[in-house]
Amino acid sequence: MTQISRGLRAVLVGFTALVLVVIYTPLLLVLLNSFNADKTFTWPPSELTLHWWDVAAHSTGARSALWTSVEVALAATAVSLVLGTLAALALRPTRFFGRNVISLLIILPIALPGIVTGIALSNMFTTVLGVGLSLFTVVVAHATFCIVTVFNNVQARVQRLGSNYEQASMDLGAGRWTTFRLVTFPMLRSALLAGALLSFGLSFDEIVVTTFTISATDQTLPIWIFQNLFRPNQAPVVNVVAAVLVLLSAVPIYLAQRLSGSHAEGLTGAR
Repeated sequence: MTQISRGLRAVLVGFTALVLVVIYTPLLLVLLNSFNADKTFTWPPSELTLHWWDVAAHSTGARSALWTSVEVALAATAVSLVLGTLAALALRPTRFFGRNVISLLIILPIALPGIVTGIALSNMFTTVLGVGLSLFTVVVAHATFCIVTVFNNVQARVQRLGSNYEQASMDLGAGRWTTFRLVTFPMLRSALLAGALLSFGLSFDEIVVTTFTISATDQTLPIWIFQNLFRPNQAPVVNVVAAVLVLLSAVPIYLAQRLSGSHAEGLTGAR
């Protein structure tokens, strides 16, 4: 392996530290302002308080929006798990004309700007299908890009593992369903869990696509934050909810990373 000089390593470390500071300082400020006793967020805070956390905990609008976000994220994750796994397994065994195009079409929604996806889906639901906007349309919209995380995780796992174990299982007399249940699924379990956690995180804090596909009577937590951000006396509560949202979004991403890393280490050790 090529050795990196000490000077270049120091530059890379310094640049990485600078990027991390730029990214995470605003998030830390949101967390700190959630304890700021001053409604105008004077800096540095003259006094810290838990009052705004108590107000947020008793906010029926915030609690309702939180549970709506959880329900939508769970539903979108379930749909993504089924469709993403089936798509990855369907493209696995054979090479055929158009295979790469199909893979691109599955992955494309997560690369498109959210506003483009939102407008396109809104037009499809209301104009083409004649379906009213609701939480159902939000779940469908979120599933279009959440499916990519499951698809990528499963596809990467099956390519890395190969098909030797499954072939051995069928050579010993097991049928396709038995082989999938006892061999394929256990090998994919951590990849599926990592994909599910990433899907949940993506859906939970999505706002752009949600804005175009949700009805006027429903609210997810990001929508609630956006609508209350500039209302009088709501800014401190919004900071609390935003801090909770950051923490809740970070948990599934962290767990997914740990699962993917631990499985990769297990494969390396086994070899």
